[in-house]
Amino acid sequence: MQRTVHGAFCSWSHAVSSSTIRQCLKCRVPLQQSSRSYSVVPPPRDSEEKEMMHQILRVDHAGEYGANRIYAGQMAVLGRSKTGPLIQQMWDQEKKHLEKFNEILAENRVRPTVLLPFWNIAGFVLGASTALLGKEGAMACTVAVEESISEHYNSQIRVLMEKDPERYTDLLQVIKEFRDDEMDHHDTGLEHDAESAPGYWLLKNAIQLGCKAAIYVSQRI
Repeated sequence: MQRTVHGAFCSWSHAVSSSTIRQCLKCRVPLQQSSRSYSVVPPPRDSEEKEMMHQILRVDHAGEYGANRIYAGQMAVLGRSKTGPLIQQMWDQEKKHLEKFNEILAENRVRPTVLLPFWNIAGFVLGASTALLGKEGAMACTVAVEESISEHYNSQIRVLMEKDPERYTDLLQVIKEFRDDEMDHHDTGLEHDAESAPGYWLLKNAIQLGCKAAIYVSQRI
């Protein structure tokens, strides 16, 4: 009887240990499919799905890359001001977003847009030039850009939900999480006097027009 109990306990301990090992080391959530060969994006079923996914991932990576450069430009101007820590906090989240999309692109062999060198310069210039208008200018830029990115993420969510929500569950989770972060940044900008920037509506509309153009070309080239 004692051996039976001991044997059962050992089996239970082994099962618990095995389950623990299968947990994701970062989030401590058990993997749903331990034998799965992908982390977020399922292998494409045909050339049409492959093209769709490449466009989605390419433009999302470009958007996060551009956002990082914008915050870098803002920090170059306002980094030592009272607004610096707030901008840094938002930038740190954007760095995590970009890191994730770098990982996804590499995993799925998706080439980034060829315009990355341009977005590198354009993003930094946009961030720095609006920051030269003061805290309000930087926050106005943040509101405009993050609103555009959030709307784009929402459009992607609608497309994937219409296609096959179960198939794209993991990708949808990533996009929704990042969308929520962008909306937080948008709200933060409004809370910190974005609308007090000189020519706020004109500035916002001009930046968002540029964002729409950037999204369009980054999907395709």
